[in-house]
Amino acid sequence: MVSIFHPGFCGTKLVLRVLFQGILSLQESMIPLRDTVRSSTFPVVTYGIIAVCTAVFLYEAWLGDRAALFISRFALVPVSVYRTVLHGRFPIAVTLSIFTSMFLHGGWMHLIGNMLYLYIFGDNVEDRIGHKGFLLFYMLSGVGAALAEVLAMPQSRTPVLGASGAIAGVLGAYFLLFPRARVLTLIPLFLFFPIVEISAFFFLGFWFILQFIEAAATSTESGAGGVAWWAHAGGFVVGAVLLPVFLALTPRSRKFLRT
Repeated sequence: MVSIFHPGFCGTKLVLRVLFQGILSLQESMIPLRDTVRSSTFPVVTYGIIAVCTAVFLYEAWLGDRAALFISRFALVPVSVYRTVLHGRFPIAVTLSIFTSMFLHGGWMHLIGNMLYLYIFGDNVEDRIGHKGFLLFYMLSGVGAALAEVLAMPQSRTPVLGASGAIAGVLGAYFLLFPRARVLTLIPLFLFFPIVEISAFFFLGFWFILQFIEAAATSTESGAGGVAWWAHAGGFVVGAVLLPVFLALTPRSRKFLRT
């Protein structure tokens, strides 16, 4: 048995960590441009969510220095939600933050990244479970993602905001519905910018695995790097679990279940 303090063990651990960080950086740099699945209906809910998130962010920008106060009021604070549930009391402000936090973003890149993923993957999921069903599915995925973050980081006072948890639920549903779909992806590599088609099964499966690994790391290391990893991983799982329920409640989509 090799001691964890053995130089060889420490060196291997360092190499693996550097390798993982390299893979994570590559995944984060991969930019999806479009998928190969066409929708048969106009994604009114998907576009509506994008419009609302954009409008809220523009309002944040207009507030200027007052934006911090606005965000602190409507973002989700894990320790506040945890104590609310623990004591069985549900103040309106704390309860609403679970929902309002889904429409807040911390910067242009945060907003654009989230809306790009929703734009590419949301329309197909909405097409399968219907407009009303998709809206409910999206909100429930967001709630599930928020609660996953709260349960994982119950003492955190860092405000959590962004649509990524709810969108992760959409990704989980897409992963099950369209594993054979192809995602046209831009991969920046130094001075080269190749555009390749990657299977949705690999693209989203790889995305989830990295979110889960990062989430697990935040449980043992101080700080989460400003990313709610557990919300991402939790949202993906919630979306995958909810999908069969929504398919069963949407008769017209049952014929697509094995696609």
